[in-house]
Amino acid sequence: MAELTLTTFLTLDGVMQAPGGPEEDISDGFEYGGWVAPIMDESMGQFMTEVFDRSAAFLLGRRTYDIFAGYWPAVTDPGNPIASRLNALPKYVVSTTLEKADWENTTVISTGVVEEITRIKERTEGGELQIHGSGALARFLMAHDLIDEYNLLVHPVVLGRGRRLFPDGGLPTAFELTGSRTTPNGIAIQTYRPAGRATFGSVPDGT
Repeated sequence: MAELTLTTFLTLDGVMQAPGGPEEDISDGFEYGGWVAPIMDESMGQFMTEVFDRSAAFLLGRRTYDIFAGYWPAVTDPGNPIASRLNALPKYVVSTTLEKADWENTTVISTGVVEEITRIKERTEGGELQIHGSGALARFLMAHDLIDEYNLLVHPVVLGRGRRLFPDGGLPTAFELTGSRTTPNGIAIQTYRPAGRATFGSVPDGT
């Protein structure tokens, strides 16, 4: 059985929209796409290689699938640690609008999402079932407690607007930190595992 892991890029104010380029996602008038490019460094790339090395299958939202499918199939170098995995391993796209996926080894999930993802987790062996980006899908999965581990790559930039990973109204959840590193350009890479519902109390006032 595979664990379902999420890896995503975030700003300091929690924005995850359009990290890769200006035209990646301009919905809601977002003008700040491509905020990762000036900050990314070799250490971040090394971490991402480590993540992909653990992959056994991929679970993607429609927008992320379109971005990936428009680029990675053309990268045919067998030594590329990301392309070699994305092109060869099973991919599952959650979408109610995509009728057919042309990228090899891709299956579209349009109904019974929770049940189907649970089945995919159970039958996937030899690594992780990985989500990359896919904000709407990630928020849906969080609401159903389906994500087992979070890799959050927090970049030292504030945008002030844009879609965020953790929405208002989400489930109050506690997390356990299981890994942490900082790259030379200041990207804080944190790995968390859910640890049940958040708990609350009063801070002692010293009296």
